[in-house]
Amino acid sequence: MSTATLTAPTAPAAIRAGVVDNRATYISFGLAYVLGHGAAALSKGADPLVALPGWLPMTLLGIGLAAGSVHSTIAAMGAQRGASKSDALSGTLLGISWAGGFAALFLAITGLTSIVDVPDLQTILWPTGSGLVVGLLYLGEGAVRRNVLHYCLGTWLALTSSAALFLHTSALFGVLAVAGGGGYAVAALLERKRLNATA
Repeated sequence: MSTATLTAPTAPAAIRAGVVDNRATYISFGLAYVLGHGAAALSKGADPLVALPGWLPMTLLGIGLAAGSVHSTIAAMGAQRGASKSDALSGTLLGISWAGGFAALFLAITGLTSIVDVPDLQTILWPTGSGLVVGLLYLGEGAVRRNVLHYCLGTWLALTSSAALFLHTSALFGVLAVAGGGGYAVAALLERKRLNATA
């Protein structure tokens, strides 16, 4: 008489320590780009398509960016749990680099607009410069965390944000909304596959 061996049911694969789930962050930032920059694209320029209050695009963008920042911080803190000393140091340095990057952007834009007399220069430089800084920081994070998807998203954001500078104001915001928001949407869809592969 033979005995059958039963295997115990397995729990769903958990994400291992140090692996960051960026889906909520990507969705929040993607919505910020689509709604905030999209509203700006529709309401700015010589002949706007829709008359919106001037504060609305910036408010929509700000809400999305704030939500994305919270999700990003939560994900980064989760990645620190169970991390080695060197990985924890890398994570801390990456976090500090966000403050340094945006402080440098603030100084560059403030300095440039103080010596160049172009009224809409800050309106153009802040969204494109922010996209460039975020893209470069994602490149660094992707390299340190060995996250190819994050690295590719960073490349996409840096290139599209910089290329948008060749366009007029409403078209610039349109490119940021479609290319930036679209990049985040694709990344959010691919993130699940990446997490399943690392589980």
